[in-house]
Amino acid sequence: MDRADAQDRRRFVTTEPVKSAAPAGMSRRRRRRLALGVQYALFAAVVLAIALLADWPQLRANFANLEVARTLFPDILTVGLVNTALYTGLGFVLGLAAGLVIALMRLSSVAPYRWFATAYIEIFRGLPLLLIFIFVSVGVPLAFPGANVPGGVAGQAGLALGVAAAAYMAETIRAGIEAVPRGQLEAARSLGMSQARAMRSIIIPQAFRIIIPPLTNQLVLLCKDSSLVLFLGVTLEQRELTKFGRDLAGQEGNTTPIIVAGICYLLLTIPLSLLARRLEARQRRERR
Repeated sequence: MDRADAQDRRRFVTTEPVKSAAPAGMSRRRRRRLALGVQYALFAAVVLAIALLADWPQLRANFANLEVARTLFPDILTVGLVNTALYTGLGFVLGLAAGLVIALMRLSSVAPYRWFATAYIEIFRGLPLLLIFIFVSVGVPLAFPGANVPGGVAGQAGLALGVAAAAYMAETIRAGIEAVPRGQLEAARSLGMSQARAMRSIIIPQAFRIIIPPLTNQLVLLCKDSSLVLFLGVTLEQRELTKFGRDLAGQEGNTTPIIVAGICYLLLTIPLSLLARRLEARQRRERR
């Protein structure tokens, strides 16, 4: 084979177009779109089936009876909603104060303080809140004869909610304190500050700035947990939303009052949830 034939053969090999292999199936993007389409179709089918099979006149009569709903106002706002906010606020304040003390004890170098804080957190995070309400309403008078919780039902509700909330808030506050850079405390001590003053003036304010979103979520949980106040034996003027809706539902033989009470809970919890998300988003922006 001469040189000219070899060059022609190389030119033929290099200039011949390469045929791409045909795709074995659908692309990943198309498969993902198909899967999403199937999910949307199933969801739409379920919603349509529920809408067609539900007895809407019966649902409207038992859950959205406007005549029954009108009888709830304005008492459900001036009594039920106000008392719910009061019990929630008392529990949050007491839980925050006790949680801060327990968190500091949890971080203390004194072993008995740490043991007590650890035992408190584990016990009250493990107990159902209903048992705590029963203990406050029954156990306290038996343990301390003649002693009454200040504030009556409001005081008992705040104490039960606060005792339980303190265990959760203590862990939240402890995590916030540990999230503050260690150099902050060392710098404060190098300036001549005592341990207590450095914690009070520098560490704790920064920690609370970090834990505001989870504390807001805890406030939402306390708002819902305040429904257990009905086990304390409240009067008509001391009823919170759940007790108010339950009593009126029994009187009217209709569940509309419970639905209205649920809507009133949302009036408290949704703004708090939105606030918590906004605070979390702002913290993420500040970290960038």
